[in-house]
This record gives sequence, structure tokens and C-alpha cells, in this order.
Amino acid sequence: MNALDTVLYTAKTHTIGGREGHARSDDGQLDVALSPPGSRRPGTNPEQLFAAGWSACFEGAMGIAARKLGVALPSGTAIDAEVDLGKVGEEYQLQARLAISLPGVPPAQAQAIVDEAHRTCPYSKLSRGNIEVRIRLV
Repeated sequence: MNALDTVLYTAKTHTIGGREGHARSDDGQLDVALSPPGSRRPGTNPEQLFAAGWSACFEGAMGIAARKLGVALPSGTAIDAEVDLGKVGEEYQLQARLAISLPGVPPAQAQAIVDEAHRTCPYSKLSRGNIEVRIRLV
């Protein structure tokens, strides 16, 4: 893997206590309690954070893809992301699903937008070949 030619942004966080701790960004914009999935304790978990980050990044990539195709994303564009934490044998593993809504966009054009976004989105690149991913238009 090659190092980045240009660093556009560096996210910095400090986490203590793991899944039962706290995470805070250096600028204070992210300041969250952490709790294990399904624990019903206050806080979020890494899987929720990953789902939120990926879906936000993916929608940004769809905007770029749509502009390349000469169309605008509709105002009702939405992504429902699901990230599963599970095991394969004794090893922990993730799998993910993105359900994408592009209301009013013709199916072939919507698929082209999604395909290009999946090709270029940094989160998609991170997951490609590493976890099971399903992306579908709804």
C-alpha cells in the first residue's frame, strides 16, 4: 500500500475504557460514552459509529458520482446502514449492508451512481475484500 500523496484531514481521538469507556476528539466535536452492543447502557458502540461514518462518507461519494454523471442527488437521498458484529469460528468479524434510497432517479442511473460511489468511497475501499458487504437500492 502506498502512503497518501496529500493528507486532506486527520481525525484525532482519545479513547479510554474500550467498549465500556469514552471517546473524545481533539476538537471536542465528538464526545461520546461507549457501551457494548445490546447492553442497554448509555452510549454508542464502534459498530454504530462505523455504520454512521460509512453511510455519511458513501453519500458524499454518491454526490461526486452524480455530478460526474451530470445529475443532482434528490433531496430525499438516504442510506440505512447495518453493521453486524459476529464470529466466524472463534474470530470476531463484521459484515455490513447499505440500503440506498435515491427517489425519482431512474434505476440504471441510480445503480451507476451507487457503483461509482462504492468504487471511490474510502470506507468501501477499507472494507473491500475484508468483510462481507451488500449494497442495494430500495
